[in-house]
Amino acid sequence: MKKIGIIGAGAWGTALAQNLSNSGLDVMLWAREEDVANSINTEHKNNLFLKDLPLNESIKASHNKDDLSGCDLYILMTPAQHLRSIIDDFANIIKDNPFVIGSKGIEIETGSLLSDVVLEKLPDAIFGFMSGPTFAGEIAKGLPCAITLAMNNREVGKEIVKSIGSRTLRTYLSNDIIGVQIGGSVKNVIAIACGVIEGRGMGESARCALVTRGLAEMARLAKALGAEKETLMGMCGIGDLMLTCSSMQSRNFSFGYELGQGKSVEEILSERQAVTEGVHTAKALYTIAQNNAVDMPISNAVYEFITEDVKIDEIFSRLLDRPLREENI
Repeated sequence: MKKIGIIGAGAWGTALAQNLSNSGLDVMLWAREEDVANSINTEHKNNLFLKDLPLNESIKASHNKDDLSGCDLYILMTPAQHLRSIIDDFANIIKDNPFVIGSKGIEIETGSLLSDVVLEKLPDAIFGFMSGPTFAGEIAKGLPCAITLAMNNREVGKEIVKSIGSRTLRTYLSNDIIGVQIGGSVKNVIAIACGVIEGRGMGESARCALVTRGLAEMARLAKALGAEKETLMGMCGIGDLMLTCSSMQSRNFSFGYELGQGKSVEEILSERQAVTEGVHTAKALYTIAQNNAVDMPISNAVYEFITEDVKIDEIFSRLLDRPLREENI
């Protein structure tokens, strides 16, 4: 696999293009915004989403989806809530080739995992998900990181790992597509809660406790949906959770921090260019937890103070007053 088509020229998609280009792969990047494609081709910069990083001149970008035809592998790096429409738009291009999804989230409208959306649209597709503790800026600069890649075809998965894996993008193969999605989705919601704790000045001990109990929520949901709990002990679970819940580079953590400082949801989102996936995932996660009778008090709390007129202090007081229990998941 030498020619890689990346669908989505946001910060993550652009950073991945840079990383794979550094490894000698031929990368074509599709951008929804025509001016983004133009800036990549002419200035070798993504002036909208990753403006401070010079890009390799070998990276080509296009606003025309037909220009992505003929790639050996496609990587979909669009926001989770757009995945259904992206598959519709690119179905004729990607259906006969393996593709990997880097989106992290659950579809709000249906409460479906993204793998269910793919199977509904392209039931015979060879596809998978990639997830792990990564920040776009660091990947683009060639700093080392690691991800989990879960594929529904293990032999193709091995070929993809051989193609995209490198010293700066350590890639670990899994067959647990559901577990990788759960890790990548739930951690964004827990990160919002951790950001609120930081913004409220509640201390590192409280944040650490929240991360730990958030991992327990993640594991309970994984078990209910048929995933392997062991998957969450890897890059796409505890690894991503640790990173996202502790850094202002995380859009979800910084969103929670601003909430904790007293800003409204609407005010914060109006000032942002990039999507904060945890806001959408919190709503979908509330539905999927209720439908599967999974106890997820932290995730539910995030849903409440994002979507309902409930004060943050009231919600945290309720969490702290929950009955004590044995420490198991």
